[in-house]
Amino acid sequence: MSNIQNPILTGFNPDPSICRAGEDYYIAVSTFEWFPGVGIYHSKDLKNWRLAARPLNRVNQLDMKGNPDSGGVWAPALSYHDGQFWLIYTDVKVVDGQWKDSHNYLVTCNEIEGEWSDPIYLNSSGFDPSLFHDSDGRKYLVNMVWDHRVAHHNFYGISLQEYSHTEQKLIGKAKIIFKGTDVKLTEAPHLYKMNGYYYLLTAEGGTKFDHQATLARSRQLEGPYEIHPDNPLITTWPYPRNPLQKAGHASIVHTHTDEWFLVHLTGRPLPKETDALLDPRGYCPLGRETAIQRLEWRKDWPYVVGGNQPSSAIEGPMIEETKWEPDYKEKEDFDSRKLNDHFQSLRIPLNHTIASLTERPGHLRIYGKESLTSLFTQAFIARRWQHFQFSAETKLAFEPNTFQQAAGLVNYYNTKNWTAFQITWDEELNSRILDLTVCDNFTFSQPLANKIKIPNDTEYVYLKVDAQTSTYKYSYSFDGESWHETPVTFESYKLSDDYIEGGGFFTGAFVGMQCQDTSGQNQYADFDYFSYKGHEES
Repeated sequence: MSNIQNPILTGFNPDPSICRAGEDYYIAVSTFEWFPGVGIYHSKDLKNWRLAARPLNRVNQLDMKGNPDSGGVWAPALSYHDGQFWLIYTDVKVVDGQWKDSHNYLVTCNEIEGEWSDPIYLNSSGFDPSLFHDSDGRKYLVNMVWDHRVAHHNFYGISLQEYSHTEQKLIGKAKIIFKGTDVKLTEAPHLYKMNGYYYLLTAEGGTKFDHQATLARSRQLEGPYEIHPDNPLITTWPYPRNPLQKAGHASIVHTHTDEWFLVHLTGRPLPKETDALLDPRGYCPLGRETAIQRLEWRKDWPYVVGGNQPSSAIEGPMIEETKWEPDYKEKEDFDSRKLNDHFQSLRIPLNHTIASLTERPGHLRIYGKESLTSLFTQAFIARRWQHFQFSAETKLAFEPNTFQQAAGLVNYYNTKNWTAFQITWDEELNSRILDLTVCDNFTFSQPLANKIKIPNDTEYVYLKVDAQTSTYKYSYSFDGESWHETPVTFESYKLSDDYIEGGGFFTGAFVGMQCQDTSGQNQYADFDYFSYKGHEES
């Protein structure tokens, strides 16, 4: 047994769903508009985790072209039963206005790292679906139901409907089994059968700082459900000084050592001394993360050990610690025919018209496509921020012939919030230049007062970003040894869920490589490597 330091999954690992298969543990997390869809992490001890799979890796499983920012895959639910894994997920097509157009699907696989099945369509009545396997062999889908009617609360309640595996469809009528507590915004249902009760775990209060997980139980599957006498099961709303904020959206696991744990969504705000002028609880550029708490039972009700707020460290299970080798290289040289699973693209897969690892061996070739504001065909390959302090670096060759072509290093939240340090063309200088472009809540600027001309005989340009908790800055080099820092400082909080205009966004910050060509020539950039190195907090 060893203590577990929270969060167990850092940086953009929201909406966790945990399951056990024998002595192996798996967590599935949301990926929203990023492709491939869903991240599944594997552990032997609930402490050490590795990214094991991106199960939704084909367009027939997940077609997100045109999906809005923070649409796409919401709240996947993973379970293991009948000798196979079952993954339920939502593809959200509309996020603004009165409607949430969301379609729910099921895929299965015998092995986590195998090829997952084609999707089975389930329903579109709401989001956050999960599958419950009852002890009698029957299966049921639960999801929140969305009410678009004016003057009605949008969160109508939790629906239950039987699923027939032989017919591969929902059967019978859907029934609302729980309307939630007075906290409202009831979503993320998970059903469990324990101690002669059906337990219904939900999330309430929204996805910001007032988030929480609530619990109810019933002797009958269809209810009525009585509410936990000390709800919420976990929250940080009354605890503004807790370093783990936004606690909610949870999932329960019973270990093979007969211990109980809760994994839940959380967020770590920037340290208060770095953002004294910001909102009282701070901003979370690492996005929504996953933490774990130990549970104990009292009178057939589970409680979080230590109270209903998250602990920064907990006592781990009675399981021997199993450490993994790192699941990503600090420096990716693009010598493989497959990208590391930590890299993702926006909305669509990287087919041969967008990116290639073979056209120039040892390089990632990215063909210029649409702008960073596009919801359709971007050529942008990135990985999430996992540290408040990190350095990311790339080396690229790019020969633009018009100002409409650009390629380089991008720090990105969504189509309306990003910064880009790129090679482009300047017709006045008749030369390639380096330029900074900023999109701040859809307000654009190019803050470099002086153009940085690239020498004509320079093939490769080195670009780097250094994040120092509350700020980040770009640098460049023409030889990989002598570096020059740009005179512009960017604030990390502007790439957080909490800053984005209008709210309702969930993805956290990403850093990566992009090439765009709005002239339509499909000019390409060759990236020789990409490195990401996290630093310990000072």
